Amino acid sequence: MRQHVNPLSKNFFEVDPIPPLNQIFENPKLPLHLDVGCASGDFLFELSLKNKNWNYIGIEIREKLVLNANLKMKSRENNNLYFSFGNANNIFSHSNNKSITEFITSISFNFPDPWFKKKHHKRRVIQPKLINFLSNSMKKGSLIFIKTDVRELFDHIELTISESIKFKKLAIKDVQFYESFNPSRIQTNREKYVILNQLKIYESIYKKI
Repeated sequence: MRQHVNPLSKNFFEVDPIPPLNQIFENPKLPLHLDVGCASGDFLFELSLKNKNWNYIGIEIREKLVLNANLKMKSRENNNLYFSFGNANNIFSHSNNKSITEFITSISFNFPDPWFKKKHHKRRVIQPKLINFLSNSMKKGSLIFIKTDVRELFDHIELTISESIKFKKLAIKDVQFYESFNPSRIQTNREKYVILNQLKIYESIYKKI
């Protein structure tokens, strides 16, 4: 079940900065992956435990899920995982977080809220402003991974990213997953649900050039 939260609410205007990487990770020099819309964090918990050669940051707009994820962190040995609460667009644009973007190796947007009504499209996480910011701040060679089960949303995302000349769409078969943030092809809860119900998954990968 999708649980929508209005990302344009004034409740998300105030942002808690993400601490410097050397304060949240045991080894801040490892490749850094951001998962935007990480929900309860199950996907990242499994990733961070199986793939110790990467650092992970999960961003989630539903505060209760972030609180629960941080409670789990206290009982687990995850020295390469951090959760941040808030609107991803506001988090990225916050002055104290802009420098972190330069260290990002890859970002995933897994099954983001589709906001089906046209008047609500402005609430979708991938907006021209966000792509413009990422195109100017992510390092060369960094990747953006997109997955959704909503074709109209996928087309919207494709169009939004393709308008930036600094991102090149890659053929998925050409991406070396054994070197990526998810070499074991771990699935999110939503992806498992979609596969179980035999729904189609639309995905694409973009590289900063």
